[in-house]
Amino acid sequence: MQIDDRNILDKFCIDFCKIIEKYTKYIIVSGFVAIASGRVRGTEDIAMIIDKISKEKFSKLHEELIKSGFLCMQSDDPEEIYDLYLKDNISIRYTPKNRLVPQMKIKFTKDALDEYQLERKIKLPLTGLDVWFNSINMNIVFKEEYLKSDKDMEDARHLRIIYEDKVDEKKIEKIKKMINELRLK
Repeated sequence: MQIDDRNILDKFCIDFCKIIEKYTKYIIVSGFVAIASGRVRGTEDIAMIIDKISKEKFSKLHEELIKSGFLCMQSDDPEEIYDLYLKDNISIRYTPKNRLVPQMKIKFTKDALDEYQLERKIKLPLTGLDVWFNSINMNIVFKEEYLKSDKDMEDARHLRIIYEDKVDEKKIEKIKKMINELRLK
């Protein structure tokens, strides 16, 4: 018997991302970046930003997700999901069929900041996951400058320690300005 050291969240993320990347660019953002990088804390969801795609392309993506054992919590109808949620920058959630968790929370890029993140996606070998993440600097800034909860501040502190060699204060300052201009105005 082979021992698998992947947890449920890791497997869910890998399986889901393999399907998404057939249709569009994506990044994993927020808390899962810290968790996948060794921070010990619970979560039931993973946040993902995807590039905007057409309704037709989304319908094909949705159908493949359904065939692969995922379920959208908002609706079974891809047109409804697209028109009532994604088109209006409202996130949607997919889960494994017959389970409420874990969840993949998906939203389209909504502004230049999201596009900037997507253009600078990275893989983080330390995580052991072959998926795309937003940059460490971007993740730190979002947590310290925009989200600011205790949990987010702890995530940022963890990322600063684990990825000390990747933290670039000049880039962080640039991203802070972007967040202030685009999200906190």
